Amino acid sequence: MSQASKASFSGGTTSDFYKSNVLGQRSGLFVLFFTEMWERFSFYGMRVLLIQFLTAAVLKGGWAWSAEQAGALYGTYAMMLYLTPILGGIIADKYIGSRKAVIIGSIIMTIGHASMAFDTQMMFFIGLACLVIGTGFFKPNMPSILGEMYKDLPEKKDGAYTIFYMGVNAGAFFGMMLCGYIAETQGWHWGFGLAGIFMLLGTLQFVFAKPLMGNLGILGKAKDLSAEDKLLEDADKRNPFTSLDYILIAIISIIGFLYAFNDPLSKNGIIDMFSALDLPFLRGQYLMIFIALVLFIYLIASRIGRYDKVVRDRMIAVVFLAFFLIFFFMSFEQGATSLVIVARDYIDRSLTGAALTTFNIVNALLTIVPLGLISWVLIKLAKATWNKIALSNIILIICFVLIWGAAIWMLKNEFSKEASEITVSWFSTLNSFFIIALASTVSKLWESKYNPSAAMKYGYGLILVAIGFLVIGLGSWGIGEGVKISMIFLILTYLFHTLGELFISPVGLSYVSKLVPGRMLAFMFGIWYLAIAIAQKVAAVLGGQVETIQQEYSLSHFFFLFTAIPAAAGLLVMVFNPIIKKLMHGVK
Repeated sequence: MSQASKASFSGGTTSDFYKSNVLGQRSGLFVLFFTEMWERFSFYGMRVLLIQFLTAAVLKGGWAWSAEQAGALYGTYAMMLYLTPILGGIIADKYIGSRKAVIIGSIIMTIGHASMAFDTQMMFFIGLACLVIGTGFFKPNMPSILGEMYKDLPEKKDGAYTIFYMGVNAGAFFGMMLCGYIAETQGWHWGFGLAGIFMLLGTLQFVFAKPLMGNLGILGKAKDLSAEDKLLEDADKRNPFTSLDYILIAIISIIGFLYAFNDPLSKNGIIDMFSALDLPFLRGQYLMIFIALVLFIYLIASRIGRYDKVVRDRMIAVVFLAFFLIFFFMSFEQGATSLVIVARDYIDRSLTGAALTTFNIVNALLTIVPLGLISWVLIKLAKATWNKIALSNIILIICFVLIWGAAIWMLKNEFSKEASEITVSWFSTLNSFFIIALASTVSKLWESKYNPSAAMKYGYGLILVAIGFLVIGLGSWGIGEGVKISMIFLILTYLFHTLGELFISPVGLSYVSKLVPGRMLAFMFGIWYLAIAIAQKVAAVLGGQVETIQQEYSLSHFFFLFTAIPAAAGLLVMVFNPIIKKLMHGVK
């Protein structure tokens, strides 16, 4: 490899790699953008169906589980999706590198989606297992590659991660819309199968983009480091992982996985592996989780404590942010559990006449405008990179031809109906649509003089989520038996939740990459996802109580609970703003 080429992937700015820009960002960002987009298409396309499929009546092709049982399985699935990245990050860092980890994860997930296309329980659970394992390799290493790509441009990272996050939500939007529509109109397993097709194509697109990516994500390749990076790397080399660290990681992971399996098994009356540990006031599985939490706190404290003061303080700041992230996601992720059930059972989704025509026009715009925007980005990328990654671009074009075909088919079907009921999955697409519509505006805010500190962003985000629940809580206030909620309240809820998400999720990943030493990066991304794992499980357990709370109290009580939790956490993180800002030692 020439010296210019070496520089291109190690922080140099004179190479074709960095001259090849798209929309003011490095073209490699958009390779990652589309890779993540198709992975999220498949993931969210399947996820939006899961609770509906499990709780649907047998006559409608479902398993007829209760909300509590479905929530337990979904919570376990979601929790494990965020636990396996800890191991996946360590394996990538130590043995195979980020890029190989992404490819391996993508292949395993493709197998998982294909398995779920078969109409048997065994293949369904095999598919879920493959998705969990594959995500463990994929999830922590995509942002790790992106962090490496922008190592020499820290001031551009917030914007780059926000654009990357828009790719996440573009995939989620089209996945939930098309997989959800096909599943609800043609059959559940058709929707599961469609998700697998785009997972496969997304994998091929990433593999064939290798000439553009150079040594990014390749283990052991030399990099030209800045003076500060060298200090961080030297500090990290003085603090290798100890045998005790690995033992604690193994124990915590085993307990976490056993709990994840035990919760749905015990709630379905199959087996309770921790029943021998039950106390009069505490179930055995929760006792084990408490022990794992204590070990985890010790692991993080001992690991961080070995660094010099500046590095140590910055990593403590990451832990602070991860803690408040739990309160955000335990509320925000109701969109995958309780809000799906609310949309199905308590929202007025029937339309006729002028209302149906208006909805179809709006829905067509919601579909065509984002699809046109993302297609335009594809054209810009193809023009900038065709000479280097033509095959990758061809696969992307095939993907978009298929997406356009499916979208036009869906819209044609809906326009031909005289009366219709909006699909449950349509409401789930609103979050992703609002992200696509608002992400670039918020990204510009982070690059302006009005860019707030990390803690203030978290505070604003949590309060916006609380406002979202307040809106639908007021919409459901005092409704009688058989009366349904106007869909405008649920739409506004998703709008406020999206604004809250934009203040927290993408910038959170960016702060991890800025504050953490290089060799610890993928591991700390794993820790970040562990915080989300805890929140996912809590969210699903609480979300599974929506029917119980509705019957014993009211639906508005359920929503006001989720108004209070994020609002209180938002105010608290704002109070901690001076402390967190000091711990960052100048990182902005």
